[in-house]
Amino acid sequence: MQTSVDSAKMECLWSCWKKQVIDLLYWHDIKQTGIVFGSVLLLLFSLTQFSVVSVIAYLALAALSATISFRIYKSVLQAVQKTDEGHPFKAYLDLDSTLSEEQIQKYADSALVYVNSTVKELRRLFLVQDLVDSLKFAVLMWLLTYVGAIFNGLTLMIMAVVSMFTLPVVYEKYQAQIDQYLGLVRTHVNSVVAKIQAKIPGAKRKTE
Repeated sequence: MQTSVDSAKMECLWSCWKKQVIDLLYWHDIKQTGIVFGSVLLLLFSLTQFSVVSVIAYLALAALSATISFRIYKSVLQAVQKTDEGHPFKAYLDLDSTLSEEQIQKYADSALVYVNSTVKELRRLFLVQDLVDSLKFAVLMWLLTYVGAIFNGLTLMIMAVVSMFTLPVVYEKYQAQIDQYLGLVRTHVNSVVAKIQAKIPGAKRKTE
């Protein structure tokens, strides 16, 4: 009984988290999205100027300064007003943040599925199970060598974050036009791939 309750609770938490992510990416709450977007960008830009250790240390100091100052302020206020409201962070301190064995097992199983799927796909590509797919992968890796020569990892992360917070909104606004152009590109790519498959011996996919 307890197991089913915990599973239902986890599903509810996952659904809520997924909805919050969608709300953030689609700017449903402009203020909240702006704060998250700005904070992530500030963190990434900080990492371009300082080491990871320095950034973590500064963030920890900033958080401690805020919580210690707030704790002292509330203690002084309670002493002046002669009230006994208790610890200002009591609600958070009493919050159960531990993960049960079942929850850990569930996350581990989910991660294992992704790991096994990734390993299987990489094995398929590197051992050339399908020649066309392996050629596509080789072209992608070749293009990434040029991307890596132009941008470093942090720059790519900044571009990825900016894209995450802008592309969904742009797609939502211009979905019909984007789908139309993507359809044309997909048709052209499929046509080129079909011609390559016809000319390269052994490149045709085997029918299931």
